[in-house]
Amino acid sequence: MTERSAKLNILKFVKIVSFSLLLVILGFFVAATVRTLTFDVNAGLQLAHWEKTNNIASDINQHQREELLANFRDAIRIPTVSTTETQLNTTALREFDGLLRKAFPTVFSSHLVQHEVVANYSHLFWVPGSDLALVPYMLLAHIDVVPAEERDGWEAPPFSAKEINGFIYGRGTIDNKQSVMGILQALEYLLIRGYSPRRGFFIGLGHDEEVSGFQGAMNIVRVLKKKGVQLAFVLDEGLAVLDGVISGLEGPAALIGISEKGLATVKLSVSKAPGHSSMPPRESSIGILAGAVKRLEENPMPRLFGEGPERGTFEHLAHKVMLFYLRYRVMERRPDTNAFVRTTTAITMFNSGVKVNILPSQAEAYVNLRIHSAQSLQEVLELIQSTVGDERVKMELVDGFDPLPVSSYDETSFGFQIIKKTVLDQFPQVTVAPGICIGNTDSRHYTDLAKDIYRFAPTWFRPGDAQRFHGINERISKKNYEELVVFYFNLIQNCDIKDLPSPHSAGHEL
Repeated sequence: MTERSAKLNILKFVKIVSFSLLLVILGFFVAATVRTLTFDVNAGLQLAHWEKTNNIASDINQHQREELLANFRDAIRIPTVSTTETQLNTTALREFDGLLRKAFPTVFSSHLVQHEVVANYSHLFWVPGSDLALVPYMLLAHIDVVPAEERDGWEAPPFSAKEINGFIYGRGTIDNKQSVMGILQALEYLLIRGYSPRRGFFIGLGHDEEVSGFQGAMNIVRVLKKKGVQLAFVLDEGLAVLDGVISGLEGPAALIGISEKGLATVKLSVSKAPGHSSMPPRESSIGILAGAVKRLEENPMPRLFGEGPERGTFEHLAHKVMLFYLRYRVMERRPDTNAFVRTTTAITMFNSGVKVNILPSQAEAYVNLRIHSAQSLQEVLELIQSTVGDERVKMELVDGFDPLPVSSYDETSFGFQIIKKTVLDQFPQVTVAPGICIGNTDSRHYTDLAKDIYRFAPTWFRPGDAQRFHGINERISKKNYEELVVFYFNLIQNCDIKDLPSPHSAGHEL
């Protein structure tokens, strides 16, 4: 054999080995992908051997159905509006206090329930459990709502609780009086039926969540800290059951929020000497600031898909989503899914000028950013500064905080699995997945009391419903509100187990 032919044989062998290795790697990749796309993450939960509990059946008769809907309508009719931290409708908040006491007499009179008013208008309930060794949990909701005006285009007056085609219309129907009333209505029915919890729990109803919860939630937390309370988990508002909302997803999905994006409100300003419009300079204060704003919009924050909680979301949904829709470039095209991919940048206010023939000395803009879990507030501020790239533009942080910690959601996570089981028992057709809240809730004030904080209520959102949130024609179906009452009725009882079942052997191992 010649030296040349020997070299050719060696080269051929190397090519064969390399090609074979490539096939093996490709095979592993395809197998892993297929397994990810076909694995049902909910199967193990349904096959698990749960601790036996004698739950009270959540049967609701016609009289109770009329009662719970009447109570809910009364709650919607009270305009508990928060406009700013100092502008709260305190008259309405006092009226709401009276409604709660009238609608839920057993809750307020039971020897099992301890109640106190916090910061004048918020409510804290404590229901002790019979087993003191079990760490308590907490259910949160908020009483206040954002402003609403009928002239904005509402089909029904926003505080009328008018029924149209099986839906109750009104501000607060999905944010967040459905949970306020649903939690207490569930507890009322449980107490009437003789229920006594094994695991104790708290209920916290804040009165100023829409303006950051600095009075309600923060004072409730102070009260709990003084008592030395630590919580197994917290459940607050946040995500929902999405049906037909996620493109390419087969069937509805219940997303349980395991974190919240951070927040930054940044003021950009430019100052120049004023002058007459007949002798304009080459660049005005408005022009300089407009250029800075344009650069921010043309250069979005970096794509971070897969580096935060959204990875868990799509791992759980992958087996029911067409591959095309899992591509991040597809997600970037829509504002609702783009929010999963990166820190979002929104120019929300632009102010300048006092008269048409005067060059303004001052121009200012406000930028609102919702910070992705893989970034920090400081990193975002540095990116804004470098993108603006103009020393004439002054940057000032008005308000901000880092993204919230990510709560656990594996098979050993008590709170997540209890919520998940309660959802699947009631709605077996849904796929349950962890999610990320792009807005902020009162629960962010509770991080010192609980390692695991979840954000979910089984409110059904269908195409177009997301725009009703803080928008016009906010509504909930009568059926869905009753489902919320049943959800909390069962959740409270499901929390009475001591331990979760052992992790299912068919766990996802990739």
